[in-house]
Amino acid sequence: MNNYIPPVVKNLLIINVLFFAAKYFLGNQIPMNALFAVFYFDSPNFNFWQPITYMFMHGDFMHILFNMFALYSFGSILESQWGTKRFINFYLITGLGALGLQWCVQAFEVYQIVGSITVPDSFTTTSMADYQALRNIYAVPMVGASGAIFGLLIAFGMKYPDEELFIMFIPVPVKAKYIMPVYVLISLFLGMANIEGDSVAHFAHLGGALIGYIIVKIWEKKDRFYNYYE
Repeated sequence: MNNYIPPVVKNLLIINVLFFAAKYFLGNQIPMNALFAVFYFDSPNFNFWQPITYMFMHGDFMHILFNMFALYSFGSILESQWGTKRFINFYLITGLGALGLQWCVQAFEVYQIVGSITVPDSFTTTSMADYQALRNIYAVPMVGASGAIFGLLIAFGMKYPDEELFIMFIPVPVKAKYIMPVYVLISLFLGMANIEGDSVAHFAHLGGALIGYIIVKIWEKKDRFYNYYE
């Protein structure tokens, strides 16, 4: 891999780092999470810009480090192949798809408790478990580019299935077509397991992966169609 960073990837890296720096240095003056992380759509803390800005927010240094490394590693290759317009569309749509699936899961959880996907003003509960579940949905926002990153991982695995990659704790290179499905299965397992204390939005990862897969399939069919009639 060369050191060239295409323009969209470069700007995404810069924006993510600026948001992280602002959160770190200005967190006492500006409520970055309250403003730019994304809340459940029925939460009083939700604002219309959050479905975009949440992709540039990160929880801690390791969170942004891994996401930005993946963006640089896989995004640079994909943008160089697709071009700037197709790449930025893919990135943003997979990020929105990640949020969409996460909201669907949260809406289902709310429905199980109150009988609708929004909590009516008249709703009360004596169940501490129900109260805590609703509080986690309504008061805890989601941050991170991981949904879009999972979309990039899936796209890379589809476009370069035989590319060999080194994975942490595995001493030999593994082909992308074997690694990407494992990432998806792990996210599915952890999302379904709902382990106490696990704050990762695993269904957002799955949403980004699913939308990424669908987009690549659509583009492949479209490209074959136009190539056939050229």
